[in-house]
Amino acid sequence: MSTKEKQTLNGEDQVSKLEAIKNIIFGENIAQYEKAFKEVKTDIDTKKEFLENYIDDVRKDLEQHIDSVSTDINIRITDLENKLDEKAEKLDAKKVDRKTLSKLLISLGEKIGN
Repeated sequence: MSTKEKQTLNGEDQVSKLEAIKNIIFGENIAQYEKAFKEVKTDIDTKKEFLENYIDDVRKDLEQHIDSVSTDINIRITDLENKLDEKAEKLDAKKVDRKTLSKLLISLGEKIGN
């Protein structure tokens, strides 16, 4: 047997001895820790999935509300534009510019003079 093989066997032997000692000292505790870690990991995975689904639901809900608000704002803006146009038309109908008024007054004066 070569020196390398002896060292490898000796190293494996030491590792197996360490494993045996570790199992003797911590055997039951390691199993409990592994079980607890698995439970914690499962709990974390479950909560992560729940939160991801919740975030997706909230995102969809927000998008719907944003669309609703956008539609409502567009309707109100259209209504305001229509009201503004109506008021502008009423003002145009009531108000006569100065040139037209002066022509009407001259024409009225000429008719009175005739």
